[in-house]
Amino acid sequence: MAFVKGAYDWKHKVVVVTGASTGIGAAFARELAARGAHLVLVARGQARLQALAEELAAAHRVEPTVLALDLATPGASAHLLAQLRERGLGVDVLINNAGFGTYGSFGELSGPLQREEIDLNVGALVELTHAFMPDVLARQGGFIQVASTAAFQPVPYMAVYAATKAFVLSFSEALWGEYRSQGVRVLALCPGATETPFFERVGSDAAALGKRATPEAVVRTGLGAFARNRSYVIHGTANYLIAQSTRLATREMSIKLTARIMGPARSPIAADPAISKNG
Repeated sequence: MAFVKGAYDWKHKVVVVTGASTGIGAAFARELAARGAHLVLVARGQARLQALAEELAAAHRVEPTVLALDLATPGASAHLLAQLRERGLGVDVLINNAGFGTYGSFGELSGPLQREEIDLNVGALVELTHAFMPDVLARQGGFIQVASTAAFQPVPYMAVYAATKAFVLSFSEALWGEYRSQGVRVLALCPGATETPFFERVGSDAAALGKRATPEAVVRTGLGAFARNRSYVIHGTANYLIAQSTRLATREMSIKLTARIMGPARSPIAADPAISKNG
């Protein structure tokens, strides 16, 4: 399959966006509505999703499908797929954006909360990618998996979060290698600190290194890289240099430096599981 470099026509494409009600997910929804995509908006909060759908309908004359669902719960991916089948919708592109982070000393954070973090950031993402692969393959669409610059090195005091994002990056790049010859794009989008509710939900600004980007800028970077069939993209030159700088030092040196930046002067704070997820 030969890709047209730099091109992807979103008009009339069915695009599922998880964690769609706020932040990067909502920015994806707004941008893709403007480009004529048919959106399936997925998050836990029905009211916020419905408000976004109404905004998009008024601005772009689109009719988004709204599905309120907690993707961390068992069977959620199968339920989402069944809901789309009932509506006669096949999926062109899946944007796996739902996720959350925790900050603090690993042993002092809630064990069940950190397991839930893994279940959503990794488990749900893998299940959804697997569930929609037949559709995406048949339609020669793709996946945008929202990772993080935290994927490029271990991050003390955000140990589980960084490990989940490292999984997302590795998993996405592997699928890019498997499916690119079959016409499927797979992109790991790696933003740095972004102006979203993420840090409020985490409970600390310790993870916000550098100037925060806007969600809209991150989305534009992601869509451009997706069109070019990139396997991954880091938003922002400074973020790129920081992510790649770990190659210039030993792993131990990098981890020690990150540990000094991230703590331990700040007291551990666990995100409230009721509000920590994207959407």
